[in-house]
Amino acid sequence: MTTTLRPLTPEQPAPDGGRGRLFAVCVNGRPVGRVTVTAHAVAGGGPWVGEITALGIDPADRGRGRGTVAALAAEEVLRGWGCVLARAMVEQGPDQSAALRLAEALGYRVRARYLAKSLPDSMPELPSGVHGRPLTAEEFPDWLAAGTREHIDAQISRGLTPEQARAVSDADHRHALPYGLDSPHTVLRVLGSAGQDVGSVWVDTDFQLSPDAQRLGWVFDLRVASEHRGHGYGRALMLLAERECLDVGVRRLGLNVLDDNVPANALYRSLGYRTTRHILEKQL
Repeated sequence: MTTTLRPLTPEQPAPDGGRGRLFAVCVNGRPVGRVTVTAHAVAGGGPWVGEITALGIDPADRGRGRGTVAALAAEEVLRGWGCVLARAMVEQGPDQSAALRLAEALGYRVRARYLAKSLPDSMPELPSGVHGRPLTAEEFPDWLAAGTREHIDAQISRGLTPEQARAVSDADHRHALPYGLDSPHTVLRVLGSAGQDVGSVWVDTDFQLSPDAQRLGWVFDLRVASEHRGHGYGRALMLLAERECLDVGVRRLGLNVLDDNVPANALYRSLGYRTTRHILEKQL
């Protein structure tokens, strides 16, 4: 039997200059599932990053290698579109374990996770001796410059050139902070202890709707100064972020964490955050 992809839609343009298409997964011409393939343009030019999402095989046809062949065929589509990196998203749910096994068997590796938590009914108390305050307009340029440097380094580690990484970072910050410190739903707070600033947190209190239709806040950036690490300030910053969300009626908070950041993953688990999505990547 032959498993192939059959286009169900014309190629759809993406806002970033990329493109996408929905395919039926067919066995000898018989539809047995679907998959969406998308190519994202990298700011600053260069190779595109591809995504394989919503790959699903009908229950009666599972366990026969249909998903494996469909994923490989989707990768060929991405190569034809000029992509050199493929990304797969695996959502939390009953099919999560099987999807992760398939992706890892095909050479994908977990790069990051989306985590989320339903916030408590009452405001969490900050540890004794620490307090939060708003980031000031005078502090904002230095805060942004430091975050930009970290974002550029992260993009270079994924294979982008320094020029491409700078373009990606600039575009991401323009999208998330279109009006700087005055961007809608933006909360930038500094954590102080014993008369010193020890860290900061950036929260969007209206990031999107979660799958259960709750407003979802999002921690875009959490920093603890290197000389102050290991003293529980990361935990205090997360509690500060939760307080800011609860203060405006947001009852769910999420974030993105790299899979190899062991201390951060341990911190978030201890605070009750749970994985909602795995992000896996593979060089094509």
